Amino acid sequence: MQQPSNPYQSPSAPVADQGPEQFSEVRILSPAGRIGRVRYIGYSVGLTLVFYLAIAVGMGIAAGVGIELLGGVIAIAAIIGMLVTMVILTIQRCHDFDMSGWLTLLVIVPLVNFLFWIVPGTKGPNRFGNPPPPNTTGVVLLALILPLLFVGGILAAIAIPAYQSYAQRARMAQEAIQEETARTQAGSEEPGSGSMQESSSEPAK
Repeated sequence: MQQPSNPYQSPSAPVADQGPEQFSEVRILSPAGRIGRVRYIGYSVGLTLVFYLAIAVGMGIAAGVGIELLGGVIAIAAIIGMLVTMVILTIQRCHDFDMSGWLTLLVIVPLVNFLFWIVPGTKGPNRFGNPPPPNTTGVVLLALILPLLFVGGILAAIAIPAYQSYAQRARMAQEAIQEETARTQAGSEEPGSGSMQESSSEPAK
């Protein structure tokens, strides 16, 4: 016979105190830790803009002092810094979905690098640490720049040739109208000039 359960007895399962969720610290210059998809895209866009700005400033300074070699050195240093930072961020992105950082080598394969934009991170902690902190408004805005640039580039690639073709057809139509108008005016002036010649050739009475 089954014994009735005592509602006041101590629980048989272990009970843990569920505190607030722990997040990992975001460290851009360290391959350790995790970074989410939106933050990865946002940081990639932001760092790319910063490094391009550094290259432009360096080239401007080099042109101002008249030392072209200095501009080349600054550009190379900025490009190396951007590549190293992007590799570090990609390693953290691999850690976010519980994969080894060696998966970063896939960035050299065309189109496969979009994998790091799509694959979601692990829910909760994994072997590489706690999940990254929630995305801030600035990170989301930076992440939106890249899709906007992508869509804008596609629209520009479609709209600019279409506008150039339209402008060329409009110019050709205008030239045809001007030529037709000139021929019409020339034809209307010929009979008048002929009658004037006939009247001038008649003998005076």
